[in-house]
Amino acid sequence: MQTFRFYMLTCALAMLNPLAYAGPADRFADVEISAQHVAGSIHMLVGAGGNIAATVGPDGTLIVDDQFPELGGRIQDALVKLGGDKPKLILNTHWHGDHTGSNPLMGETGTIISHHNVRVRLLGLEDYPRSGLPLVTYSDRLQLHFNDEEIEVIHLPTGHTDGDSVVWFKTANVIHMGDHFFNQRFPFVDVASGGSVDGFIANVRQVLAIIPEDISIIPGHGPLANKDDLTFTIDTVAKTAEEIRKRLQAGDSDDDIVAWLDKNYQTWGSGFINAARWVLIIKGDANR
Repeated sequence: MQTFRFYMLTCALAMLNPLAYAGPADRFADVEISAQHVAGSIHMLVGAGGNIAATVGPDGTLIVDDQFPELGGRIQDALVKLGGDKPKLILNTHWHGDHTGSNPLMGETGTIISHHNVRVRLLGLEDYPRSGLPLVTYSDRLQLHFNDEEIEVIHLPTGHTDGDSVVWFKTANVIHMGDHFFNQRFPFVDVASGGSVDGFIANVRQVLAIIPEDISIIPGHGPLANKDDLTFTIDTVAKTAEEIRKRLQAGDSDDDIVAWLDKNYQTWGSGFINAARWVLIIKGDANR
């Protein structure tokens, strides 16, 4: 079990940590940051890594997440095109580097806000820049008022990690789900960072119970979505997790389970978490 935890943590750090990312700099050479209007003052920015939410208005610029470090300047340029400037407030949905990689740049001129455990995780990274650390942390819920938006930041415990937040722009009727939502894909549940498959599912069900039917949903990864998309995704995540557990208990091999997933949920494993990784996550979660 310790080997699996070390493996999962190593994968997370190697692929997601902004300082340990090992790919060549030109990996991002062709990445463009595109902006899609969602509602009110809210836009969704897409490049490489997690989706970004942005609001631009009389109070300045606020963003949710900031992708990889190589993209920070391009993100700022995209915000300028929307009429904004360098973000005054930066909200982190969790600690992974494809969502916090540009924190050190953004934090030079803005204030980073997150759940307390995000700061703890980032402090645990060797030589992490001080400017990338959250200066404001919270434990349960936080309310902000910015650009005439009522914004509620809600902690989802023991889900994707132990420090996840969703950011609900109540005035515009938009919510950013962070990595509690890989749109119609198997999710990454970082067990080594305090995540839990059952907690992940329960958290999303909790959010579904409180958000309006007509809300626009920004996923951590994937296209802009609605409540039906989120419901369909979490139902599929729960169904496959239950079936994997049953098959493991029955003695089925990993290869047999992967073959079943590939046959019945082919497109769901086309993202970062393929069918084999989803099986490993379920096994690791069960044995922690």
